[in-house]
Amino acid sequence: MRIRQAFAAGLIGLAPALTGCLTHTHVVPKTRLASVVMSTSLDQLGRQINLRYDSIHSMNAAVEISATTGGNLQGKIKETTSLRGYILMRKPADLRVLLLVPVVGTRAIDMVTDGKNFKLLIPPRREAMVGTNQVTTPSKNGLENLRPVVFFDSMFVQGPEPDQIISMTSDTRIVDVDKKKHDLVEEPAYAVQILSEPEGQHARTLRVIHIDSTNLLPYQQDIYDAAGNVSTKAFYSNYQYFDNTPFPTTIRIERPQDHYGLTVVVTKLTLNQKLDDDQFELNIPASYPVKTMN
Repeated sequence: MRIRQAFAAGLIGLAPALTGCLTHTHVVPKTRLASVVMSTSLDQLGRQINLRYDSIHSMNAAVEISATTGGNLQGKIKETTSLRGYILMRKPADLRVLLLVPVVGTRAIDMVTDGKNFKLLIPPRREAMVGTNQVTTPSKNGLENLRPVVFFDSMFVQGPEPDQIISMTSDTRIVDVDKKKHDLVEEPAYAVQILSEPEGQHARTLRVIHIDSTNLLPYQQDIYDAAGNVSTKAFYSNYQYFDNTPFPTTIRIERPQDHYGLTVVVTKLTLNQKLDDDQFELNIPASYPVKTMN
């Protein structure tokens, strides 16, 4: 009893020190709460994601694309010059990415896919590559692992398929709405997880879609590979409405395993315009050596 009384008295005696001379105050950026927050349910979010995806049947976009390679593991980051060009999409899986050489406007990169196989031309180097969308033997050069499906999966946020499971969690995030004034806003956010069909007691995470609670639009999507690692992170901002459909005009893509990133800025966009088959055809000149990518 005397030991306990002595211990309690010691704590009481330390209280002024713990709350006074031994404390330190640090200045941290001040945040404010979001003024408008929209509540929703998992069913509503799932329907909205599917509705936006289903409302786009084709896309003809004028874009500016820049790339970065490297990162912390390499100890350096290399940035490429932004190239102008076009991205064409036609469901279910046709996609073409055409980038132009600055000033002269000739083709710098031309890449197409039908959802299963791809072709890539690099005219300035007189090179061509063909292969499947699935990378089985990764190249040490991360950009050589780039496939058109990376653009498709990143630019279009898909909802769950009938045999997949959907769940939702809530979180908060800090948004810098005015970097010059350091105006930081703390707002709730939703994370929609899309899981594979369960095998026994296990279900694999396929995608996580992060939803902004102020407008219920995606601001980030994480795509996982079969081993459960993040293969792609896509970040969405600067939404604009096209044919009553909100679409992000800035899309930043990170490929952490391949150590490269892409930034796609949409400068002009036409949705649901008829696109012909020849717009997704790419002929390889007979004089080009063709490299098969696995």
